Amino acid sequence: MSESSRKSDAVVIIPMYNERENAAAIIDAVLALPRDFDILVIDDNSPDGTAAIVKDKIAANPGRVNIIERSGKLGLGTAYITGFKWALRQGYEIICEMDADFSHDPKDLLKLYQATAIDGADVAIGSRYVTGVNVVNWPMGRVLMSFYASKYVRIVTGMPIHDTTAGFVCYRRRVLEALPLDEIKFKGYAFQIEMKFTAYKYGFKVVEVPIIFVNRVLGTSKMNSGIFGEAVFGVIRLKWNSLFKKFPDYSAR
Repeated sequence: MSESSRKSDAVVIIPMYNERENAAAIIDAVLALPRDFDILVIDDNSPDGTAAIVKDKIAANPGRVNIIERSGKLGLGTAYITGFKWALRQGYEIICEMDADFSHDPKDLLKLYQATAIDGADVAIGSRYVTGVNVVNWPMGRVLMSFYASKYVRIVTGMPIHDTTAGFVCYRRRVLEALPLDEIKFKGYAFQIEMKFTAYKYGFKVVEVPIIFVNRVLGTSKMNSGIFGEAVFGVIRLKWNSLFKKFPDYSAR
């Protein structure tokens, strides 16, 4: 797809693995929004036929829906890095990420777009915790784990961000052009922390937009204790390494 062949300045990257129950519906929901968002699906060789469903949508919406197929489960972080690089090559100005399972309401993309493209933020986070705890249908144990994990990350890193592990984010292209994407180390959900921390250390304007997060209805969650452990223990290393590194300052650019 060439830059001249598309109309939208915004793209939504949606990683998928075994999301056949949600793939068509999430694509349709994004395409139905009152402003145009193109879609890039990163499929990690889902054995349930997710990619075939996405390709049907590509055929029906040429130029609007795209897919990158990878050889297997290579991690959430590498999926997004792959998507970011693709989006930059395509010339998009606003590059968003979201889950495939409707835990993020596609309508909230409009608020994140407003915050970045119009109101001037460099990074807009769809935040579950900026106005309290806005999570629906999660077990209480998981709510508490997620909430206090974000508190822990905020304390350790010093980031003034309430939802540090959020996976619903829009970036202006200048952020992704500046950040050293090939140096982002984490592959699981700690990837989300590292991206926010690096953007914050670079001086980019990061804002939180309140959303309501709803637990998935269809399909299976990819969260596990190993992913959570990477986030908890990796944060200490992230902070420690930052003490010996000089970051460029984009706050006045």
